Amino acid sequence: MTRTSAPIVGITPDIYDRDGMPTWRVAHTYARCVSRAGGVPIVLAPMAAHASAQLGMLDALVSTGGDDPIMEDFGVPTHASSVRVLPERQAFERAVLGLARERGLPTLGVCLGMQYMTLLAGGELDQHMPETTATAADHWEKTHEVRPDHDAWAFGAGEIRSKHRQAMVDPGELVVLARAHDGVIEAVGDPAARFWIGVQWHPERTAFDPLGQALFDALVSAAR
Repeated sequence: MTRTSAPIVGITPDIYDRDGMPTWRVAHTYARCVSRAGGVPIVLAPMAAHASAQLGMLDALVSTGGDDPIMEDFGVPTHASSVRVLPERQAFERAVLGLARERGLPTLGVCLGMQYMTLLAGGELDQHMPETTATAADHWEKTHEVRPDHDAWAFGAGEIRSKHRQAMVDPGELVVLARAHDGVIEAVGDPAARFWIGVQWHPERTAFDPLGQALFDALVSAAR
């Protein structure tokens, strides 16, 4: 079999309980953005035991959005208002992101994916923004502005599509790259890496291309 010359980009799916049957799902918009960027999108099987083998086939990774992390795995109780991901999803994301980091695989984390990237780097999560942030409603199915917060942020300022009730308050070993209009951390990363960026918003649903499609373009470019 001849391998395509276009970068292969793995996309992590969510897992949800469908009438007692764990079921995978992922928004088509992720694949469409990867394809527009010149990559070949592949939806990964979210099985931690096969994380290493699957990563070996990839040139880049997209860790997608979902519900809320199970925080006991990170040393603190999960907030009562959280909608927990299924344990299988969390186990896979931890495995695949840990290996991607070790191997220097270009990686884009989206919403929950960004939170996992940051938690694995020792970051701290605000688990319920309505209790701590007066502008929390601005971040739930809304469009709002983000602004650069570090010289390494190459995507500028603009309007993004946001849907999160939790937010990082400490980036751990990563750096804050961009913030929302109200100071909430919206992007983190490692400027020394080839491409290691997490965004709290949904670039696959952001109409403003410099903060939407451009992130996928940059990921695929780094994978080349």
